[in-house]
Amino acid sequence: MNIAIDGPAGAGKSTIARLAAKELNFVYVDTGAMYRAIALYLLDNKTDIDDEEALKAALEQIHINIVYESGVQHVFLDLQDVSTEIRSEKVGNMASKSSALKPVREKLLDLQRDIAAKNDVIMDGRDIGTNILPNAEVKVYLTASVDVRAKRRYDELVLRGESPDLESIKEGIEQRDYQDMNRDIAPLKQADDAVLIDSSDMTIAEVVDKIVSLAKSAQ
Repeated sequence: MNIAIDGPAGAGKSTIARLAAKELNFVYVDTGAMYRAIALYLLDNKTDIDDEEALKAALEQIHINIVYESGVQHVFLDLQDVSTEIRSEKVGNMASKSSALKPVREKLLDLQRDIAAKNDVIMDGRDIGTNILPNAEVKVYLTASVDVRAKRRYDELVLRGESPDLESIKEGIEQRDYQDMNRDIAPLKQADDAVLIDSSDMTIAEVVDKIVSLAKSAQ
């Protein structure tokens, strides 16, 4: 069984999908982490993503693996655990740009579909229900207001000991929304058969319960 969760940056997709997968005993596939790992490599190697040949050459060198240890997801870029590094704002902004490029999407498309074909999965991203898993039994479009998403991100960074600027975070989210929704390849949008969940005034537990309920109804 496949469950697809799409939505904009900061909507809580990864947290919700991870918890729902645990409750349903499904495999959680964090596609965003895969794109972020590629973005980290491109940044570290100063790859010009506007140079298609340079981009393709870089992608040939990238090997991504997701490993679960004691229920915790670890993302490996080659043999290095980059689970922490990929969560920076800089990497997130690069991921929003690089994930719009056809060579990048093609690299991960087969890997994501293969995982879904072999397992009961919850997969979250920007185009899972519309492009990656168009035949998923359950599709959810998870969103929240820009202000709520910015405040969640702000609180997350404060907990890490950082000193973020709320307004800058909000501007970054608005920019990423525009990029994700207006890219030429597989733009972010709600699938026709997806259930819309606005989590602005919902708790994490309430959203998880809603998705688990949808899954059980579809089984």
